[in-house]
Amino acid sequence: MPLQFADRLNNVETSAIRELFKLLGKPGIISFAGGFPDPAMFDVEGLKEASGNVLNEEAGPALQYGATEGYQPLRDQLSTFMATKGSLVAADQLIVTTGSQQALDLIGKTMISPGDKVIVEGPTFLATIQCFRLYGAELISAPIDAHGVKTDELEKLIAQHKPKFVYLIPTFGNPSGALLSLERRKKVLELAVKYNTLMVEDDPYGDLYFSEPPPPSLLALSDTVPGSRDLLAHCGSLSKVLSPGLRIGWLIAQPELLAKATMCKQFSDAHTSTFAQATASQYLKCGRMPSTLTRVRQVYAERAAAMGAALKRELGDAIDFVQPQGGLFFWARLTGAGGKTKDAGEFAKKAIEQGVAFVPGAPFYASNPDVSTLRLSFATADVAKIEEGVGRLGKAL
Repeated sequence: MPLQFADRLNNVETSAIRELFKLLGKPGIISFAGGFPDPAMFDVEGLKEASGNVLNEEAGPALQYGATEGYQPLRDQLSTFMATKGSLVAADQLIVTTGSQQALDLIGKTMISPGDKVIVEGPTFLATIQCFRLYGAELISAPIDAHGVKTDELEKLIAQHKPKFVYLIPTFGNPSGALLSLERRKKVLELAVKYNTLMVEDDPYGDLYFSEPPPPSLLALSDTVPGSRDLLAHCGSLSKVLSPGLRIGWLIAQPELLAKATMCKQFSDAHTSTFAQATASQYLKCGRMPSTLTRVRQVYAERAAAMGAALKRELGDAIDFVQPQGGLFFWARLTGAGGKTKDAGEFAKKAIEQGVAFVPGAPFYASNPDVSTLRLSFATADVAKIEEGVGRLGKAL
């Protein structure tokens, strides 16, 4: 007899990006497809020292079951870390999650009932689309530009649809690379208060700026907009700046939402790995993070500059993009100039034949996908590989 799966699985499908990775086994292929940090950026020596300190100083609690809310020394360190970014957050105002993706899943579990409307950016993080749809959300796309979500359009959508919440990646979004302006950030918080609507801020890339720091996070700005702090949930992560393998993320929210999220986390994994949490705590405590971030920013800035120059040189006016100011991604659009293709899906197939991979942009839209868009990551290829790979893209186009 065939298995009868849950109806909610009818709303989702396998990740288009994960499926693409099956094609990347071809020898010599250059991949701009992943959203991963470069393993060469991992501070292995610092993590060795941190994990050694854990086993020498706190082996018992670090190897034991722990509190669902998180390992207290790490919660304390994360409170200090957030303060360096302008957000005053007490340790008991956050819970540690297994990556920031679990924080998003917990928001989905606690907030979404089947049929609820949720506003997301168009385009937005693919896993978020899948996660929220799994819980039965009807997703509404808010248009964006290089300065992030268009707040005038967002307000119209909030007034029309009365969503359960709004999900945004204000700083170097995935896939868009967009940076929400300070003016629009304040407007988002004002909209939260005006319409009594929860705003979910996902911030895994905010520390990866290339020159000038970005505007303060929505969380840091919330003190300037009375009433907005209780209508804001903030998701953070160490995955892009330290190591995704640690699976350390966190959720900051008002007490009632945190309590519900903690209850749901108890049902799924009881707690995030205490050893990983203790290692992250020791790492933050030892003070190596600032120098790690400086190095990561310099390397990624160099690679982003190289990719931008190569795209202009090799593809010319057949591609349009805004040079990213941080993060891991270029978001581009095929223009069709010179009779070249405007279909990123077709372009991706030709690119694979030339030995280079990227992700077509259509899956990143909850509705009305733009098939001419594509995402390119510069994070895991050095400058020489970037120039070679973009040269191959020019041949494929």
